[in-house]
Amino acid sequence: MRPTTASALVLAALLAAPALGCDYPNAPPDAQEVWAEGRGVVSAILTDATTIYAHGVLGDAVEASALRVRSNAGQSCPEHVLRLGKQAVFEDVTPRIADVTGDGLNDVIVVETRLDSGASLAVYGMQGGVLTKLAATPHIGRRNRWFAPAGIADFDGDGVKDVAYVETPHIGGTLRIWSFAGGDARQLASAPGFSNHRIGQNFITGGVRDCGSGPELVLPNADWSRTRLAHLTSGAILTETIGSNSTNHTIAKALACGGRG
Repeated sequence: MRPTTASALVLAALLAAPALGCDYPNAPPDAQEVWAEGRGVVSAILTDATTIYAHGVLGDAVEASALRVRSNAGQSCPEHVLRLGKQAVFEDVTPRIADVTGDGLNDVIVVETRLDSGASLAVYGMQGGVLTKLAATPHIGRRNRWFAPAGIADFDGDGVKDVAYVETPHIGGTLRIWSFAGGDARQLASAPGFSNHRIGQNFITGGVRDCGSGPELVLPNADWSRTRLAHLTSGAILTETIGSNSTNHTIAKALACGGRG
């Protein structure tokens, strides 16, 4: 699976490229190693391709079963690996690196799916020198049910970044925003009527912008007829229509803080 964004690819290319000679065993097609500055996790890649979960929502039935990271910028290759076993996969190809627990160390945020109960948003980080799951949302509860990450930002203004995703973006999506501050997974708010992915696409549409008044999510509505803004205020997600369609041009213009499309 390969949910990725142009900005993530550009950042990876600017910061570094996978070191020559590193062992990336059987990485899924188009797997990307992502990089970040700071402490904690400084790079991550999903490897060990598997076909045990034939969902194929992002264009093929190949998933990853291992997460490999570097926690030391001086390391030439990933030195930590976590394998899921035979009952789960990473239904994702591009990990996201950010400090979402608020301890000053970078975490890895990735979609982790159980074969019997669907997707969960998992947060991994270094704990006692070991790559460890720090927190996770509940699994959706049903096989072949997925969600598409929408953005990472401090939506509630508490100084710690939160994570937003659209649950079931193909069958009536619900936008959910979660906090993982202190290592505790807590849903901040939800709102129906959104999407950010179409079956078979190898990318996710929309993202986060900040045009001077705090972070906002730019997303298509559920039937892709309009582009909407969503922001968290006083514990509720408030929305407005900013585009009369959801074309790539309109989404890009909104993300760049342009006028209504």
